[in-house]
Amino acid sequence: MRINIIAVGKLKEKYLKLGVQEYMKRLKPYARVEIIEVADEPLAEGLSENAAEQVKNKEAEKIKKHIKNDTYLIALDIAGKMYSSEELAGNLERLMLSGKSDITMLIGGSLGLSKEILQKSNLRLSFSRLTFPHQLMRLILLEQIYRSFKIINGEPYHK
Repeated sequence: MRINIIAVGKLKEKYLKLGVQEYMKRLKPYARVEIIEVADEPLAEGLSENAAEQVKNKEAEKIKKHIKNDTYLIALDIAGKMYSSEELAGNLERLMLSGKSDITMLIGGSLGLSKEILQKSNLRLSFSRLTFPHQLMRLILLEQIYRSFKIINGEPYHK
């Protein structure tokens, strides 16, 4: 299985970089995982709703350059569907068994993803109704992907 994570913005904090490196290493036996970073747009204080949409649309143009036509697209979205870890693992396993071997997961910038990207997605996934920093979300996503593979393979870890 191939999993591409397209993330808006660069990781700045050392502890996040180290966590991401650790989970990328742990995932090697299970899947080819690649993280593609696209530049975030500068944000001014007190953006209007229209200006915020323009920022998300500019970021979407950068994201779209990295989305393959045949990939199964999962957008992280606070308003998306919530799964337990076991349900997420089951969903990934069903995708693998149905021949979907290429998955792309999207993490938007601090304003989220554009409406166009969300509509184009096969699945809108939420990890919580809480808001997380988009850089931290990258680490959380990798951990849950790793947890999913451990569950799928019946290996200890996830409890």
